[in-house]
Amino acid sequence: MPNNEQKEKHIYTVSEITKYIRVILEDSFPGVWIEGEMSSFVLHSSGHMYFSLKDAGSVLKCAMFKRANMGLKFKPKDGMKVLCYGKLSVYEARGDYQLIAEEIEPKGVGALQLAFQQLKERLHKEGLFDQSHKILIPSLPTAIGIVTSPTGAAIRDILNIARRRFSNVEIIINPVKVQGVDAKNEIAAAVREFNKMKNVDVIIVARGGGSLEDLWPFNEEVVARAVYESELPVISAVGHEIDFTICDFVSDLRAPTPSAAAELVLPRKDDLINQINTALIRLKNSLSGMVDTLSQRLTRLKDSYALRQPMNMITQYAQEVDDLKKDLSLRVDHILKMRGEGFGSVTGKLEALNPLSILNRGYSVTVKLPSGEIIKDSARLAKGDLIETKFGKGIVKSKIEEVG
Repeated sequence: MPNNEQKEKHIYTVSEITKYIRVILEDSFPGVWIEGEMSSFVLHSSGHMYFSLKDAGSVLKCAMFKRANMGLKFKPKDGMKVLCYGKLSVYEARGDYQLIAEEIEPKGVGALQLAFQQLKERLHKEGLFDQSHKILIPSLPTAIGIVTSPTGAAIRDILNIARRRFSNVEIIINPVKVQGVDAKNEIAAAVREFNKMKNVDVIIVARGGGSLEDLWPFNEEVVARAVYESELPVISAVGHEIDFTICDFVSDLRAPTPSAAAELVLPRKDDLINQINTALIRLKNSLSGMVDTLSQRLTRLKDSYALRQPMNMITQYAQEVDDLKKDLSLRVDHILKMRGEGFGSVTGKLEALNPLSILNRGYSVTVKLPSGEIIKDSARLAKGDLIETKFGKGIVKSKIEEVG
């Protein structure tokens, strides 16, 4: 008999053994939950996600293909503690074993709650919650647009309040789904349709209470964008008072319930009528008081001396004008006389101080030509110099023959 060495050897190729291992892994672990910390996360342009799960001792490569990750409500990121469900397999091209993930859940907090927090933080940073962007709600709208389910409790509550408070207002309902995968697109489309039609003054986005999953369409980004971009004011009335949605933060006003939304947007008709009646009474009293005051003034004017004897008043004013004119003339003459006397005195003083007036008393002034220098000392002259002598009357020009 042949011994073991004589038995035929079975030799595997690398591809064969890799496929064999893949089959064994996939058959042995068709569906497992694995806990770990996410790292090396990459979202490929194809839409597939690649990452690793690690703990203190090991690292496991993972892949989550687009068809599976499209339903994720939150955004995975490095450092996140997660639970992954999927099957173990082998990537034959590299011989790496990996987890093909079908589901991911954040550990310690629900996926929806985490998605809510992530979207809220991102939209807040973009400025979608800024108070400066809020539009004032009209005090008395003539038409209100309602985005809600036509069969839900929310629309019944709003209509009841509207009929009770102000039945004249027009209510236009744009029916939508408020739960399920199609709800978000229908809600966003309804808000945009009201903006396009411009047939209402304010929009109420409403839904009754429910779980986080039930209210989720109002936490979708497409709804938040539609509300933010609305040129008409939007009131968010989703769930109960304790419920908060992304729509609440983006809207121009949050109402705790659909009923409260109707109360906020519609005043009581009876209250408005009372306010109008009160204003009319105040206006009537005010006008009556003004008429009485003006009537009394008119009576006083009618009985006044100026209206009874107008010509006497004119004559008196004419006499006053003549008296003022006479007084003004006297004052002007007096001022001119005083100023004339002062002018004569100053003229006399100036004449007395005038050096030329001395010449009239027999003195003369001699200047050297052509410089015009006044000669006070004969030593300033020499034989042949020309001089000019001014007398009280007349001028004499001379030539120096001798200087003594």
